[in-house]
Amino acid sequence: MKHFTSKDIHEMPSRYRAHLINSCTGYKSANLLGTKSVSGISNLAIFNSVVHIGSTPPMLGFILRPLTVARDTYKNFKETGFFTVNQVNNKIIEGAHQTAASYNEHISEFSKTNLTETYLDQFHAPYVDESAIKLGCSYVNEYRIEENGCVMIIGAIEHIYLPNDILHEDGWLQLDKHNAVVTNGLDAYALPKLLNRFSYAEPDKPLQKLL
Repeated sequence: MKHFTSKDIHEMPSRYRAHLINSCTGYKSANLLGTKSVSGISNLAIFNSVVHIGSTPPMLGFILRPLTVARDTYKNFKETGFFTVNQVNNKIIEGAHQTAASYNEHISEFSKTNLTETYLDQFHAPYVDESAIKLGCSYVNEYRIEENGCVMIIGAIEHIYLPNDILHEDGWLQLDKHNAVVTNGLDAYALPKLLNRFSYAEPDKPLQKLL
């Protein structure tokens, strides 16, 4: 078994350390965040840190790296108040990954990828047409993580768009039906395989398989 101590990790080359630490916590979600500047330039960036915050009210969060350099996504939703979250599927992983490149703020990532910019119900921020699940969100708050300077962004979910065939009667979404992908570290993408679904866990009550 390979073993790394905190000293080992600290002394690693930065790219090696980034790959190791981003991979060791397991698979993460893959989402494209869409924003639009006040001057009308759209922006699209891939994030693997989008997480559920709460359902009442419906909120999500994601992590931004330190604001020591220009972050177009941050600038746009701070100025306009809106952003979209678009789930990545297996057909768009190359275009989605390319949005991580550092383009000039006057260049839209949509123009540099195979992804289609679309607008729904007069929402200010752009959605990705090829994404099966699209969320329209408004900026709520942010919290600076003192230990490393990253920022946790909190957004309210204002709109949800999804295909009819993935929605079950109890509100659960069967993501594998539209090949939603996950990330393995910083640059690898995988298709999860659905194994089973279980009933609500209660003390001393046998679980029921729902699939």
